[in-house]
Amino acid sequence: MLKAVLRGLAAASLTVLPLTVSAPAHAAETLPLSEAVAGLPLGTESRDGYDRDAFRHWNAGANPSDGCNTRAEVLISEAVEPPAVGPSCRLTGGSWWSYYDQVWVTSASGLDIDHMVPLAESWDSGASAWTAQRREAYANDQGAATSLVAVTARSNRSKADQDPAQWLPPAAEVHCRYAAEWVATKLRWSLTADEAEVATLREVAAGCPDQTVTYEPVA
Repeated sequence: MLKAVLRGLAAASLTVLPLTVSAPAHAAETLPLSEAVAGLPLGTESRDGYDRDAFRHWNAGANPSDGCNTRAEVLISEAVEPPAVGPSCRLTGGSWWSYYDQVWVTSASGLDIDHMVPLAESWDSGASAWTAQRREAYANDQGAATSLVAVTARSNRSKADQDPAQWLPPAAEVHCRYAAEWVATKLRWSLTADEAEVATLREVAAGCPDQTVTYEPVA
């Protein structure tokens, strides 16, 4: 009788249960701005072959069932006073704070959605080697609040595709925040930076001892 029980226990111990293995999580990191700048990979930029159409945007957004594209979803998310959302995701009312130039905006049509690191700059910095799917994900990235920013059309078009060595927001008091969000986006997407860009970011960081950078790398 004892031998039979032992045999049963041995058989049970050999039973293999299904095992689900999760992919390792990419944990968010927070660093002082100066350290985050030091962590940017240096690279030589090239715009050869760039085509804005290589980055599909705006797509159906983070919630395809809501009828709003990425642009509209960002506007809704960043509104200080929420707009009314009508048929076909038409936005009316609402208010937004354009932090680049410290301006209140009360019409969605007066806003652009800025790619913190412009599409052309991302191409220069590594996106030229990406798949079309990864470029689309980048162009519509709502996984980080700093990737896409609702700002006045005037400030966005003044920035165009320039990096911090060439353009910083007209409101000097937001330079620390802007540099942190720029660096966070480059680290999130493993994009390189050139020497002039890094030099400017170091200079900004020197005046921002309390500024931190938080980013979550994209797989």
